[in-house]
Amino acid sequence: MPHTVKPILIFTWGNPSRGDDAIGPQMYERLTGEHLDGVELLTDFQLQIEHTMDLESRERIVFIDASVSAKAPFEFYRIEPVVDDSYTTHAMSPESLLATYEKVNGAAAPPAYMLEVRGYGFELGQPISERAGANIADAFGFIRELVAGHAAGDWDKLSGC
Repeated sequence: MPHTVKPILIFTWGNPSRGDDAIGPQMYERLTGEHLDGVELLTDFQLQIEHTMDLESRERIVFIDASVSAKAPFEFYRIEPVVDDSYTTHAMSPESLLATYEKVNGAAAPPAYMLEVRGYGFELGQPISERAGANIADAFGFIRELVAGHAAGDWDKLSGC
């Protein structure tokens, strides 16, 4: 049976062994327990050039990652394709992934948004901090409301949270 592409992709990433860097995978785990119509979930340790294929035929994309600089509990904003040097490293930025998508496909990338969830400690072998856990809970509620009750045009109005 062929895979049907859902209109919204939520893409999380992070290292579950590095404290609050596990925010992305934790969000993925929480979201997999929900029934979100029209949403496909994807997680990985980092963004890579191969992920451009995962962006194809989407109406919207939400990237979710931990941040050391975002305001707590999280920041949500629109991102645009940007050519940067991250495509030459072991991990890409979401903006570079979008730019690569455009180059490979010869078409505009789908509208994309970044949800940066504030983290505090990223040491190897540490669990997620209590404060980051509270931020995850807030971000989880935001994502559920975002995909359940807001039309595409409303997403830009929510940017800057």
